[in-house]
Amino acid sequence: MENKDLVIHWMEEGMVNIPHILLSNYTKLHLTESELVLLLQIYAFKSKGNGFPTPEQLAENMTITSGECAITLRKLIQQHFLAIEEGDHPGFEKYSLKPLWRKLADFVLLENRQKELEKAVTNEKDLYTCFEQEFGRPLSPLECETLAIWLDQDHHDAMIIKTALREAVISGKLNFRYIDRILFEWKKQGIETIEQARVHGQRFRQNQNKYTKPKPSSKTVPFYNWLGDDTVD
Repeated sequence: MENKDLVIHWMEEGMVNIPHILLSNYTKLHLTESELVLLLQIYAFKSKGNGFPTPEQLAENMTITSGECAITLRKLIQQHFLAIEEGDHPGFEKYSLKPLWRKLADFVLLENRQKELEKAVTNEKDLYTCFEQEFGRPLSPLECETLAIWLDQDHHDAMIIKTALREAVISGKLNFRYIDRILFEWKKQGIETIEQARVHGQRFRQNQNKYTKPKPSSKTVPFYNWLGDDTVD
């Protein structure tokens, strides 16, 4: 067979697209390499129109025997990685990989929720640290409770609370009552992002400057930039 004919033969054989997320996470689903390859073999057979390959057919493309294939198939069905459904024609059956995709989807969603929870816990710890650094002292039990209420009951994002702290510092009104007023106003105005809060705070200060004559002062008050940028509004 000439090289060109060989390439044509390969192309006519078709290709199997393997989800990268499966290759990255199959061990976390407690699948062995043999079990993964067997599932991929079924996937390949299905793509060619054979929805119910025999253990003998599967073993031809693997390094395990047909008997081992049969045992592995039963195990995969018992562990809900594989299912047998009614085929496209009466009296025929076919393998279904839907259980595998469901398990994979559940795992990814659970892992994402876990990451979000860990991020929220980290942000919450960092939030308390930010307040203590800015106030220059440990927070009182009442202040800690107020922070918890903002997070758990009022459902303010930690970064929004930090931004409100920043606004209080800029305004020279570093107290929890003033920060609570800021958060209440932002929630009423539908402000949910840091950028929206920045714009609102800037407009508010500009409006105040129209009616308030600035008092000359040589003293500057340093403050911590919680947003991590170099520009101060």
